[in-house]
Amino acid sequence: MRPSARIFRPFLLTSLLWLAMAVGQAQTIHAVTETTPYTFVAGGRVTGTATAVVEQTLQRAGLTDYKLSLYPWARAYELALKEPNVLIFLIARTPAREQQFHWAGEIMKIEYHLFRLRSHPLDIGSLESAKAYTIGVMRDDVRQQYLRSKGFERLVVSAQSLDNFQKLLRGQVDLVPLTADDATSLCRQTGFDCAQLVRVLTLDEASTGLYMAYSLPTAPAVVQRTQQAFEQLKAQGQVQRILERP
Repeated sequence: MRPSARIFRPFLLTSLLWLAMAVGQAQTIHAVTETTPYTFVAGGRVTGTATAVVEQTLQRAGLTDYKLSLYPWARAYELALKEPNVLIFLIARTPAREQQFHWAGEIMKIEYHLFRLRSHPLDIGSLESAKAYTIGVMRDDVRQQYLRSKGFERLVVSAQSLDNFQKLLRGQVDLVPLTADDATSLCRQTGFDCAQLVRVLTLDEASTGLYMAYSLPTAPAVVQRTQQAFEQLKAQGQVQRILERP
C-alpha cells in the first residue's frame, strides 16, 4: 500500500464518523402526546405540566432541536412504534410494551377508576360484574388493552378522551375508566357537574406509572442523554415542583 493511501484511509474514516455524528445531531426529536389535564393546547402551542417536564428534560440534555405535537392517542402511539426519533409521553409502561420502546423516565403515577353517571345506577361489586356493561375506551390505550386482557368484550372505542366522555353523558356507554384528574378536566370541558359522576371501581392492575419513551430506532446516545437529564431534574425536585404547579 502506498503511504498516501495509508494516510487517506484514517482521514476518510474520521470524516465519515464526523459526518454521521452531524447527521445524528441534526435529527429533530418529535415529542408526541394526547390531550390530558397535563398535556393540552393553549395559545396555539402544546403545554401543560407534563409537557413542561419533557421540555426541561430535553433542554437539560442539550437536545434543543425538537417539536411537540398533540394527536389522538392511537396516532401518537403508531408514530412511536414506527418512526425514528419519536418521544412519546404519558405512556403507561406495561409488560406488553416493555420491548417496544426505550424507556426514558417515569413522569408520574396514576390510578384509573370506572365512573358512571349518578342518574344511571349499576350493580357492580367486582371487576367481573362490570363485564355486563358497555365501557367506553380509547383506541390502543392501556385501559383498552387491560380490559381486553381481562375478557371484556363490550368495549366501545373512541379516538379521543373527550369523545369517550361524551358517549357516557349521552348514555351510549355505561362506564368510562378515568383518573380523578381526567374526570375533573372533562367535566370542565363539557360543562358537566362532576358531582353527578360516581366512582364505581378502581382498576388496581391497570394503575401504573406514566413515562416518556423513545421509539426503538432512536439513537442510544439520545436515549441515554434524556435518561440522565431526567434523573438529574428528578433528584433536584424539579419534576415534582413542575407537576404541582396550579
